Amino acid sequence: MPARINTPDPARMATSLVEWFSQHGRDYPWRRTRDPYAILVSEVMLQQTQIATVLGRGYYARWLEQFPDFQTLASAGEEAVLKAWEGLGYYRRARNLHCLAKSVLEQHGGVFPQAHAAILALPGIGPYTAGAVASFAFGQAQPIVDGNIARVLARIHNDATPVDSTAGTKRLWERAKALVDATADPRSLNSALMELGQTHCTPTKPACELCPVRDQCRATKPESLPIKQARQEITAVTERVIFMRTSQGVLLEQETGKRRTGLWKLPALPSAHEDKPPPVLLKTQYGITRYKVTLWVHEPHDSQVPWPGTHRFITFDELESTPMPTPYRHALRQLLQRGEFRLDA
Repeated sequence: MPARINTPDPARMATSLVEWFSQHGRDYPWRRTRDPYAILVSEVMLQQTQIATVLGRGYYARWLEQFPDFQTLASAGEEAVLKAWEGLGYYRRARNLHCLAKSVLEQHGGVFPQAHAAILALPGIGPYTAGAVASFAFGQAQPIVDGNIARVLARIHNDATPVDSTAGTKRLWERAKALVDATADPRSLNSALMELGQTHCTPTKPACELCPVRDQCRATKPESLPIKQARQEITAVTERVIFMRTSQGVLLEQETGKRRTGLWKLPALPSAHEDKPPPVLLKTQYGITRYKVTLWVHEPHDSQVPWPGTHRFITFDELESTPMPTPYRHALRQLLQRGEFRLDA
């Protein structure tokens, strides 16, 4: 292994990373284009979803087929947008994309802005996404820092400052900026940093012998880095809903909370019945952020009550096209596949 130096040199690292990426970079559809829309869609999808899901399950291709540009997405109804996103979770991302498309049409004449400040001003866009689109679509020297890049930079500099602390975040962005300023090819440099974290500088068992910047890396115990602040504990949550199937279809409730507004779910069991809930039809579990949710599906407590305006019967033909969070979709399919429930009038 080449001798390590005391201070990593941005210019040397940038050159090594770009050369390595030109030979070993993986082929993704968003790397074959300079279209800011296609790149933006990939970045938003990949924020909290693995590449294998986005590509392997066809989400990226289906989205671009249904909404190939800002104008098509902006003119679509929210329900169609949420349905196309179904299964990816974190539905705020889909709403932000929808809102952003409308903003591009209304404020920029349908042309995605190139100025970094203008990109940052778009709804739902943060520093990472702005830097990604600016560098990948327009070749601008804008840094990006995601989880992979944070790990690479923390190890190269042997820095134990928590990467999710204020000081750690500031330092990461400064180092990423120094690298992108030291190359004539910011697009490849940023791609290389991400690729390195995905392939060699992995969370466990990093392949240091294959690293293109191993002579620059100061890490003595790479697997111990990066350091993060103490994680929040997982909180157990109980959720009780009802399943009512009639000749009209299945009763669903449209969500109004911040996370999943506009999506449809099995209706919540009224709090008045929680002490003595109706018989259980199904019990399942799912995770969301720092919560572990136990979902109890009960028989209807009363089929004759007047339902709120957020509730309506969805016909059986409409169910599959109705946007719905994945946990409820799975539960509903299990219940319907049983075929053992009577149809109330």
